[in-house]
Amino acid sequence: MSQPDIDAVREYLLSLQERICLALEEIDGKARFELDEWQREAGGGGRTRVLSGGRVFEQGGVNFSEVSGDNLPASATASRPELAGRSFKAMGVSLVIHPHNPYVPTSHANVRFFIAEKAGEAPIWWFGGGYDLTPYYGNEEDVIHWHQTAKKACETFGDDIYPRFKAWCDEYFYLKHRDECRGVGGLFFDDLNEWGFARCFAFLQSVGNSYIEAYAPIVRKRMNQAYGEQERDFQLYRRGRYVEFNLVYDRGTLFGLQSGGRTESILMSLPPLVKWRYNWQPEAGSAEAKLYTDFLPPRDWI
Repeated sequence: MSQPDIDAVREYLLSLQERICLALEEIDGKARFELDEWQREAGGGGRTRVLSGGRVFEQGGVNFSEVSGDNLPASATASRPELAGRSFKAMGVSLVIHPHNPYVPTSHANVRFFIAEKAGEAPIWWFGGGYDLTPYYGNEEDVIHWHQTAKKACETFGDDIYPRFKAWCDEYFYLKHRDECRGVGGLFFDDLNEWGFARCFAFLQSVGNSYIEAYAPIVRKRMNQAYGEQERDFQLYRRGRYVEFNLVYDRGTLFGLQSGGRTESILMSLPPLVKWRYNWQPEAGSAEAKLYTDFLPPRDWI
């Protein structure tokens, strides 16, 4: 297994953060990402980039972080007890984009690298990440494009990679207490080191680089579509599911909070406005009901 090049990973992640921010600013045409650099007392720091009050995007964050510590937190060792007691370094880019228009889906992406070390033993390293789409009003054309782009990013790494990581995404972004998926999926992978460092890193870059290819065309198609109070109200209601998942299940959120990360940067993924209602159900046959019946259940989009 080839030795990990931590400097190369850091350089790529910082470049990816910059490229994604520039692409989203170009689409929005009004707001710009503000830069907030921070240091972590226990080791490391990051660059938080947040856009708010844009023409297209209500709020979005594209964050780079690099943190280290003497012991991995419980969220990282729960399924891998052999990592307990190891020092660690973790770095990644994580982003969530919340649009104004209910016909533009929310999107999330994350690419990350971990290395855990212990004196006298070989380091254990791995990559993880992926991206997923959370529409409020489903559009088959958009979802097919999203999944076709994800599949293309995986193609040179094996025919089984897209279906494997697509299924993992459907399983991961699932709210057990609601018995429903958060959105229409995409890709999710973790603990990736099976191909050696160079090939695993190349896969991470293929996924990271394809995010804008997947998201930007959808945003441009839908961002000027007319909507009213009903659509906006449903968007705010469905954003509640996003909050529930991030605070209850999301590994990145739990890792950040358990490792003493910067709370403002970790929770920038939450939407600026959201609604909850008691026992609300969409009207049968409505566009809102179609999200539940035709889009949220996992299916083969290609």
